[in-house]
Amino acid sequence: MAEQIPIGARVKPLLDVDGLTFKDLNGNGRLDPYEDWRLSPAERATDLVSRMSPAEKIGLMVINSRSMGISQHDPELTSHDGALDEQYHRIKNDPHNTAGLPYEGTTQQITELHMRHFIMRETPPGSKIATWVNAMNEVAEGTRLGIPVLVAANSKNELGGFKLGATARDQEFTQWPGTLGLAAAADLALIRDFADKSRAEWVASGLRKGYMYMADTATDPRWFRTNGTFGEDPRFISRAIAVVVRAFQGEDGPGRDGVALTIKHFPGGGARENGFDPHYAEGRFNVYPTPGSLATYHLPPFQAAIDAGVSSIMPYYAIPSDEKSAMPQSPLDHFEQVGFAFNQPFLDLLREMGHRGYVNSDSGILSKMAWGVSELSVPERVGRAVTAGTDIIADTNDVGSIRTAFLDGLFSTERLDQAAHRLVTEMFALGLFDDPYVDPQRADEVVANASYAAVAEEAHRRSVVLMKNHDGALPLTPARLAGQRVYVELFERDLTVAELDRLRASLAAAHPGIEFTVDYHRADVAVLFLNPFTGSYFDFTGLLDLDIHEATNIDLAKVRRIRSAVPRLVVGLNVILPWLLGTVEPLADALVAGFDTRTEALFDVIVGDAKPRGRLPLTFPAGNAAIAVDEKGMCASPNDVPGFDKEKYMDGRPYVYVDSDGNRYRCGHGLSYDAPEEAPR
Repeated sequence: MAEQIPIGARVKPLLDVDGLTFKDLNGNGRLDPYEDWRLSPAERATDLVSRMSPAEKIGLMVINSRSMGISQHDPELTSHDGALDEQYHRIKNDPHNTAGLPYEGTTQQITELHMRHFIMRETPPGSKIATWVNAMNEVAEGTRLGIPVLVAANSKNELGGFKLGATARDQEFTQWPGTLGLAAAADLALIRDFADKSRAEWVASGLRKGYMYMADTATDPRWFRTNGTFGEDPRFISRAIAVVVRAFQGEDGPGRDGVALTIKHFPGGGARENGFDPHYAEGRFNVYPTPGSLATYHLPPFQAAIDAGVSSIMPYYAIPSDEKSAMPQSPLDHFEQVGFAFNQPFLDLLREMGHRGYVNSDSGILSKMAWGVSELSVPERVGRAVTAGTDIIADTNDVGSIRTAFLDGLFSTERLDQAAHRLVTEMFALGLFDDPYVDPQRADEVVANASYAAVAEEAHRRSVVLMKNHDGALPLTPARLAGQRVYVELFERDLTVAELDRLRASLAAAHPGIEFTVDYHRADVAVLFLNPFTGSYFDFTGLLDLDIHEATNIDLAKVRRIRSAVPRLVVGLNVILPWLLGTVEPLADALVAGFDTRTEALFDVIVGDAKPRGRLPLTFPAGNAAIAVDEKGMCASPNDVPGFDKEKYMDGRPYVYVDSDGNRYRCGHGLSYDAPEEAPR
């Protein structure tokens, strides 16, 4: 006899069959196959799809950002005790409402448009998330077939990174180093622990879908999204992605205690043309000027995700350029000149690689980023994407255009059923049809709990890379600092005096054996933390400036003044991109790097409270000449090859930065206090 699983019902009745309890999702008084949790997710999905109307299937095929009730300032525009936002919003991709469709609140989206996938953009406490997800599922349970709601979010457990807005109510999940920092730690057991603890926070809050992680191999140093990757080594990325998928989802695919992942951005977003991103037109091409680079550097991490049973994969916006690539690029003889979500040869390749889940488009493919199909109408774009193999379209509530595309025969009934089957199979695997509800109080107990925070703090320390240590300048132990004063300053965009004062006070409280000064003229040692910034997520800003100077928010003139005033200078550098180091490294006696790593963790390594154990996940360019772009748009180093291999294709010209001590800042470099040599990755 099967072992009873938890059942959660707020609207529909329960059924007792063979001494077991089931939820009567369609309220007909009998146990139908899709209600029978003893069957496989695929079997249940087949039965459910046979019962669904075309409108119900079409509603599954969009996932939209939806604001929570707590973000609604007018309580009259909420429901479920303020949990749901019922304000009507314009239909995305139809700003003038030319389709004649009504705007919708949350309840209407679920009950009338049959939408079941939503993206959470806010960062509230876990209990607020749980209450919101529960309320949406209560509405969904009351519909004809009781199909639950699945809420997705972008990654939430890494310090730094891209976030859409912030409020005073924000409560972050446990904050680990950025994904580059996890890669710098170079420890798969640590990455598994990160993913497992993060999964627990997500599940407790009711978040069961993650738009994460990036399996892209970073190959152009100017790509703004580099800090969201696991670096440039496709072998390590592959191992890390496999660990993350299994720890979040489950060893055999999404499970009842798992978070289903959408790995992105197939077939690899790193092959940028001089760093330009396809969020804007100037970056709309993926380029592969190097023979074999697609198969060698970009596809392997996605193969690892597929082999680990990833639930869904997101194609990038870009067009693979035939003209700007060395063709053929195995396994394809030529490239179709449309964006990847519309690109049937590439989506067929994804299936040939063994992907059995669904394909989730990136946000905006029907509007701003419809690269290669912009001449088509919105319904025609839908038809092109769905026919090519895209199953769900992201960040839109434009159900009407999908319905029009279907009714106009732009994609088939068979294709509609296939997409619906893939989408509900994930929901069945996660157990949402049987019990979609979570305990808000428990969510607050799990999210950002003290034990998780302590482990994450240690991960921050382990992500620190000692890049340079001239004449053993570090560690600055209290014994070595006896009778000496230490000056600390932080350089970053929009830093306030109060924020700098808080950092200094925090370091002084944590290290009472060190004498600090706020006047660098009186200091024996200066520790300068540099957090450069360049570029924009959504907007074209030209070739990114990777130099560390005033234009990247570092007061280089002041850094030089401090250097001239102190006997010893230590630089702690935040690496979100592989910066050009020629303006800073020669000034420093020691250089340590973090990757969205807490400043306090960098200082712990500097003063010897923790040993440097990290290894560079990226290669640093030798200088501007190594990444120069000529009048024809050709880069001096190949855009599609990771830094550690670029010199193979540069006819003897240097790419890797070499510091004043002779250290090569190549992927895998990292010094230690125990021995001068670097350890292999």
